[in-house]
Amino acid sequence: MDYLADSGIFLVRSITGLVVLLLNLRFLMQASRADYYNPISQGIVTATNPIIAPFRKLLPTLGRFDLANMLAAILCQTVGIGLIVWLSGASLFAPVYFLWAMVGILASLINIYFFALLIMVIASWLAPYSNHPALALVRELPEPVCEPVRRLIPAVGGLDFSIIVVFIGLSLIENTILVKPLAVILAMPRGLVVGL
Repeated sequence: MDYLADSGIFLVRSITGLVVLLLNLRFLMQASRADYYNPISQGIVTATNPIIAPFRKLLPTLGRFDLANMLAAILCQTVGIGLIVWLSGASLFAPVYFLWAMVGILASLINIYFFALLIMVIASWLAPYSNHPALALVRELPEPVCEPVRRLIPAVGGLDFSIIVVFIGLSLIENTILVKPLAVILAMPRGLVVGL
């Protein structure tokens, strides 16, 4: 019986993690004004439209921020958490699941930025002039975060130190300032969501 529950937890965590990742990517694509005609962007938009459509009537888009998209991500994460906890033998729903979901969404957004920056750095060494759609999207996603830092710390000798500063900032936000402290305060179980 435990094997079935463990398999169910793995499936729910994986599917929820994938759906939330796609929703968060779409949110960040709109926030960074990524190229809508990029084939990967088109695929993400097509895959997430059915999930977001019911929330469009409730919440507007405020400039670069799609509130319907964020609500859909939070609710998907909340449902995933409820199912995981229920399969573990606890209550299917508790109000704290909603707060855990918001912490999970925040961790997911930080992880997307972290990996986008890491891929950017590696690609700048291996394929600096590549026009591959995936690399184009990866370059566009963290730009709203890197641009203000780049204005403060300009490139020196062709080296962009803003990425290092953003890496340090993301690490501090995740480990010291916000995400992990909130997870501890809310008594969020480890491994409940992908990335935490």
